[in-house]
Amino acid sequence: MDPLSLVMFGLIAVLIFFMFRNGKKRQQAQLEMQNNVRPGAQVMLQSGIFATIESIDEEENRVTVRSGDSSFVVHRNAIGQIITPADAPAEETTELAPDDDPEFGERVSEAQNSAASEEAPAEDAPATEDNGTAEGENPKA
Repeated sequence: MDPLSLVMFGLIAVLIFFMFRNGKKRQQAQLEMQNNVRPGAQVMLQSGIFATIESIDEEENRVTVRSGDSSFVVHRNAIGQIITPADAPAEETTELAPDDDPEFGERVSEAQNSAASEEAPAEDAPATEDNGTAEGENPKA
């Protein structure tokens, strides 16, 4: 056997090892997700339908979900992802809106300060008084 063949067999063995390892990790994550489903959780089914879990039948491995006005029964393995767990805390509100993302290199505190200064009226601007005259009229005339 030449050294090149040994290296090739070694690389194939490492590839097979990582394939089995990744498969085990994926299977363990899927099992953990299946065990964490609770009524009230928002999920996405493998078909892409977003729904809320109403009830779970452990013996039959069936889950009753509600999507919009429809309620239907699916197999427990049809749940692809848990979007919002049933016991999830309320989301915290951020001060930046999605369209107010900071520019590249801009710090978040600077972006918040600039957004606050745009919303607040300028203090240096003179206050205009409405004395009942039309625009362009001279009040002394």
